[in-house]
Amino acid sequence: MIAYISGFSGSAGTAVITHDKAALATDGRYFNQASKQLDSNWQLLKQGLEEVPTWQEWTADQSDSNKTVGVDPTVITAPDARKLTEKIEKKGGAGLVGVKTNLVDQIWGDSRPPRPKEKIRTLPLEFAGKKFEEKIEDLRKDLEKKKSAGLIVSMLDEVAWLYNLRGNDIPYNPVFFSYAIITPTTATLYVDSNKFNPDVGSHLGDKVQVRPYDAILDDTKMLSLKPNIERGLEAIAAAKGTSVEPKRKFMISTKASWALSLELGGEDKVEELRSLVGDAKAVKNKTELEGMRACHVRDGAALSEYFAWLEEELVEKETKLDEVQAADKLASIRAKKHNYAGLSFDTISSTGPNAAVIHYKPEPGNCSVIDPKAIYLCDSGAQYLDGTTDTTRTLHYGTPTDMERKSYTLVLKGAIALDTAVFPKGTSGFALDTLARQFLWEEGLDYRHGTGHGVGSYLNVHEGPIGVGTRIQYSEVSLSAGNVLSDEPGYYEDGNFGIRIENIIMAKEVETKHHFGDKPYLGFEHVTMVPMCRKLIDVGLLSKKEKKWIDEYHKEVREKTKVFFEGDERTMKWLERETAEL
Repeated sequence: MIAYISGFSGSAGTAVITHDKAALATDGRYFNQASKQLDSNWQLLKQGLEEVPTWQEWTADQSDSNKTVGVDPTVITAPDARKLTEKIEKKGGAGLVGVKTNLVDQIWGDSRPPRPKEKIRTLPLEFAGKKFEEKIEDLRKDLEKKKSAGLIVSMLDEVAWLYNLRGNDIPYNPVFFSYAIITPTTATLYVDSNKFNPDVGSHLGDKVQVRPYDAILDDTKMLSLKPNIERGLEAIAAAKGTSVEPKRKFMISTKASWALSLELGGEDKVEELRSLVGDAKAVKNKTELEGMRACHVRDGAALSEYFAWLEEELVEKETKLDEVQAADKLASIRAKKHNYAGLSFDTISSTGPNAAVIHYKPEPGNCSVIDPKAIYLCDSGAQYLDGTTDTTRTLHYGTPTDMERKSYTLVLKGAIALDTAVFPKGTSGFALDTLARQFLWEEGLDYRHGTGHGVGSYLNVHEGPIGVGTRIQYSEVSLSAGNVLSDEPGYYEDGNFGIRIENIIMAKEVETKHHFGDKPYLGFEHVTMVPMCRKLIDVGLLSKKEKKWIDEYHKEVREKTKVFFEGDERTMKWLERETAEL
């Protein structure tokens, strides 16, 4: 929708349009991209920079003199709607109104792409690790503890995880358009059942009621209506001078749409909280963790094969390859791996200045030829039946500058610092963020993105609620054993080069000499198996401990992936060179 109305194709942004102005807000990952894609009709609000208003502040400023702001209530959360209303009213605006007919959709008309009709399939227990019936029973125990009438699940990856189903309605994310309502006695899935594979019906059985996807708002409204018998009980109790137990409220996630809250009767009639399903999904079970280990070895082998091929093409054969051609080659190598199910996001294949665009997306006819004498940054990932991968490596096939080597090594030191962190249970990713930035900060350098995000298990490559970064929500959720997240510090010089190193790490309990506060302590296990770029490492900037970590990591990569290169002399030679001791 945003891409249609503004031309900006980034994954994070908010557009606000008045009678005579238009503004688009996005974060530091997309400043360069938005600057290139927006035309003169749009004002770019660079969120996070000093003296730049948030999109909420900008909207409130436009609403003075008793103006009303309209929004499609299905595209904004209830908490965000309340905050925006407060800002509007403080500026003298009339308030915020939910407009059920989306105005952008009206002008988009028949040219709007239809809703996908991709098939929905079951995820076998050998990959899920837990039956969906057990997940629902665990959820019902939480509902009882919270004295709740039920939970409406609106996040697509949460519905997919809860029912052990996968789809393909959103590019790169194996999810499907759906909602779910779980009560102490019922389980309802709102979905287009015509999309079911033959085995889905028997998988769900008679334990799950299937309702049309579009019925969710009407059914939610029915849940808000107080039955006559309940009113009668209250009247009898009042006549006797007694009381009845207050009606239990339905719970919705703080990320659920304002529309759901309104249909349930508004904020006084619902309980908003961080999603119980999201919290459970973020703690991977033993099967999911083992799947992550296995798929990252296969995926690491694919990347090593790709980087060895790319070096031969660029340096020895002097082949002219553009960024898209290179990305396509990587995709073809990955596709041959066991349990492969597709990419997990658009591959960021970027050379030289393009590597400084944090979420750069090369497109045919609109990309650069890879320069072997410049930095090459590749951020890529795949979906496998047993897990989801996301790996970034920065390479140089020529002679890097001193600044490039220094920057790379500072980023690498930060990645190692987070990888080797030990911390008491109850620590958040917000608290750990400085570990990855400290060496850059000492030089007056930094990066404008988070250090780590949660990763799904054959689900969304970006998964909440945990992460490592400066976002306030990361301070609200502590890390737990079983969390899977990325470790990806970086550094970028606009118009020159960009550097990022990304490994996937899994939180686990670790043994410590002491146990202050009688708390367990946590650390990380890395699962990404791809060498670092030796040409870009300035060994003189590394401590003895960091050198040891790199040598041990490279030995692990070599031992776990070499089996894939029997008969592949080119990749084996590359792997041995890149993983040799410093």
